[in-house]
Formats: sequence, C-alpha cells, structure tokens
Amino acid sequence: MAGLITKDLLEAVDAAADPVVAEVLARYFQLQPGGYGHGDQMVGVKLSTIRGILKPYLQAGLPLPELEQALTSPIHEHRLAILCLLADRATRALKPRTADPAELTAIHELYLRSTAYINNWDLVDCSAPQVVGGYLLDKPRDELYTLIHSSSLWERRIALVATQFLIGRGQIDDTFKLAAEVLDDREDLIHKASGWMLREAGKRVSEAGLRDFLDEYATRMPRTMLRYAIERLDQVSRKHYLALR
Repeated sequence: MAGLITKDLLEAVDAAADPVVAEVLARYFQLQPGGYGHGDQMVGVKLSTIRGILKPYLQAGLPLPELEQALTSPIHEHRLAILCLLADRATRALKPRTADPAELTAIHELYLRSTAYINNWDLVDCSAPQVVGGYLLDKPRDELYTLIHSSSLWERRIALVATQFLIGRGQIDDTFKLAAEVLDDREDLIHKASGWMLREAGKRVSEAGLRDFLDEYATRMPRTMLRYAIERLDQVSRKHYLALR
C-alpha cells in the first residue's frame, strides 16, 4: 500500500487499544512494582491483533531510522509491532529469492543498538531468532557470548532465544554452550528460555546431544530449566533426570 509511514502503524495500534485487555496484559507481563516489566505501559492490544494490523506494512519498506525511533516508544505494543515487522523483514532478507545482506545487517545493527527497549520476553521471543540468529547463521557467534554475560536479563535471553533459528538449521552447539553459561543465573525467565532451547535442540536435531548435556549438568540445572529441557523425553528418562536434581 503506497504512502504508509511508521506513524500510521503506531496510530493503528492505538486505535485497537482496549483498557480491559490492557489490565490483563499488565498482570501477565508483570508490570506491577517489583515485576520484571515494571515501568512499561500497555494500551491493550494482543499479539494476534498486532499481526493483523501489520499485514499492509510488511512490504511497505518503512525507513529503518523511523522504525528505530519508534522502538523508543513508551508503549509496549508499539515496540512489539515494530519488532515483529523487523523480524519479518529479516526473514525475507535471508530467503534466497529475496536475499538482501545489506538490509539484514542494518536490521541487526539497529536491533543491538536498541536492546534497552527490547525489555520483556514477548519482545525478545518474537524477534531474536530472526534478527540475531538469522544474521549469525554463517558468521562467528562471539556476540552471543557477549550477550549471555550481560547484566541485562533481556540481553541474556536474546542470546539464548536467538539460537532457535540456528537449531532450525541443524546447528545446536551454541545452544548447549550458552545453556552451560547460565546454570547459576538467578532469573527464572533465563531458566525457562534455556530449558526451552535445550528441548528444541533435542527434539529437532539431536536427542543424544541433549542427553549428553543432561548427563553432565542435570545435577546443577535449576529445576525449571531441567523440567523444560526434558519435556519431550520418555517418562522413564524424565524421572531419571529429575531424581538427579
């Protein structure tokens, strides 16, 4: 659709706002004092609604500087919409028929400059695999190990969840190495992300690799991480690994 600008997208998100939904989402994403999302603002637009709003914008070629500025919005759903859009553009930039290495690099660099605004698990999970994992598919993975040692919960989660894309391409070594780096992490959201990626690595690529990891680390894994990791194993194996913890 010709003539679309980033401001139109944000206004469309605002037009879909629902105060009742906002209250529900605020509780779900722990915006209360002491919660991991405290200080954020929800207007009340579900992800499914945002994906519908995004459809005419996916190939509109909105300028990346506009999108980067929009990521500084105090409204959670604004940032969610922008990140979903960037993830879609990164995915298209990776496909052989629409490959655009320059755009992929620009999106990736924008993303890393903006991690202060990618500050809840839904924002990370909708974007890190495509924007970070996709970019690193054929490159050294050093930045994942920088991110995994960050003081920011969200940067650590970005490192872990980014490997979902790599797992989909059969590359699981970094998933196991990063999971070993967060065995002593204090954050439940990191335990969940790590266990989730371990489960995916075992399910989609190598159950034997997952079992090797569990044989070495199950006694040290936070219980949440362990439970997520073993979900797809048979009942006998699940009981065995839980007993080690």
